[in-house]
Amino acid sequence: MPQRTIVITGASDGIGAAAARNLAKAGERIVVVGRSPEKTKAVAAGLGADYFISDFAELSQVRDLATALKEKYARIDVLVNNAGGIMGQRELTVDGYEKTFQINHLAPFLLTTELMDVLVASSATVINTASGANAFGNLDLADLQSARKYSTNRAYGTAKLANILFTSELQNRFGAAGISTAAFHPGVVATNFAADSTSWMRHAYKTFLNRFLLTSEQGADTLVWLATSTPGQDWVPGAYYAKRALAKANKQAYDAEIARELWDRSAEMVKAEEPVERPELDRR
Repeated sequence: MPQRTIVITGASDGIGAAAARNLAKAGERIVVVGRSPEKTKAVAAGLGADYFISDFAELSQVRDLATALKEKYARIDVLVNNAGGIMGQRELTVDGYEKTFQINHLAPFLLTTELMDVLVASSATVINTASGANAFGNLDLADLQSARKYSTNRAYGTAKLANILFTSELQNRFGAAGISTAAFHPGVVATNFAADSTSWMRHAYKTFLNRFLLTSEQGADTLVWLATSTPGQDWVPGAYYAKRALAKANKQAYDAEIARELWDRSAEMVKAEEPVERPELDRR
């Protein structure tokens, strides 16, 4: 089988780095994308892989990343949208969007759509890292910025719910063109995740509870399985998985109308020339 090109965002640490290592061992050509120059370079050097630096808190960097990827790779066989995180108090990015929503949803949405011509030509698989936290999300199409009602956990859960909705709608729109998509829950993994947030979840990573958490390799297992198995045969395209099996998501995740509207609103947001809100005016 010819060597495939697999792009993994959020690959400088945690399950992204673990997946990169496992897939490289399997003979795949890995492209490491991360926010930290030092960590990203180190992971790439250990694999002999290409790497790109991109901070998803700036959509201009996401556009630059897409341009650089298209210039270098004629094929992208698998795109793994793994970058993300849980934040603290409500904060707007330089683009004027709520930070949790932008980093977890808008940025991977933009990267994927900017790469769509290459992905379609490659009959690519797109894998989105979601979370069981989608269960306490509540996607309000009239308040995607969480301006009226904000909490750290709800914002994160809503963004992870958006990942699942994006997965299903991407499959709906481009499945016939050869794209296969999946979202997955990695489990509760022992990493630095949530360490800088105000979420109660940060405590699990600093106490005795840590011993019950999954390793990064265990958390990456479903990701690696999705990337190396056959869509339509081993798993259902457009679906949400955990532990290599179909998983139950928030009831909103199965609402096709919400998925379509979220796609349209997201497309408008990432193409907007001016921020919706000015960061300097937001003091929440």
